[in-house]
Amino acid sequence: MRATTAPTRQRRLLWPILLGALVLAGIDQATKELALARLEPGAETHWFLGELLGWKLVFNPGAALSIGEGFTWILTLLVVGVSIVIVLSSRRITSRPWAFALALILGGAVGNLVDRLARDPGFGHGHVVDFINYAGFFVGNVADIAIVGAAILVVWLSFRGVPFGDESGRAPASPTDDSAPADADATDDGSAEDVDAPTHEGTPS
Repeated sequence: MRATTAPTRQRRLLWPILLGALVLAGIDQATKELALARLEPGAETHWFLGELLGWKLVFNPGAALSIGEGFTWILTLLVVGVSIVIVLSSRRITSRPWAFALALILGGAVGNLVDRLARDPGFGHGHVVDFINYAGFFVGNVADIAIVGAAILVVWLSFRGVPFGDESGRAPASPTDDSAPADADATDDGSAEDVDAPTHEGTPS
């Protein structure tokens, strides 16, 4: 029974991971469209939490903190590769916390990947829409929040030693292995009884 528990849980967690990632990517795209409709590129930041958080629309051709602005195609291929690896890894995951972390990473990656594939200036070169200003240090989006949150969760799970898969899902030892010593003992006992048991032969009258 235990041998089939892990594969069953793997199938059960794969679809929630994919569905969660899809919902997150949809929320990310919806908030970006809202930012495009409400904010003007290059405008001053509209602060709503002191000067810690504010709205500011920017188009990022690179990665986080505008790193790699001249390598948009490479970043696009990298995100595609990461997404594929996550999907393949999701097929063997059995831990719910790890499943949640992978859903966040995959959803964030897909959310920004849509920008690179579908937004100007062109396919594979699209600029990512960022609109959340963090105290003037950098500007991000919902996908970035998910990725950073997932990274923190991954570190925490690794520190706690939470297994990626269910180690208890290994197949138990065969019943014959457990019964073998008992059978051997029984055989030995039986042999001893055969040897020690006296024999009674009939005597002629």
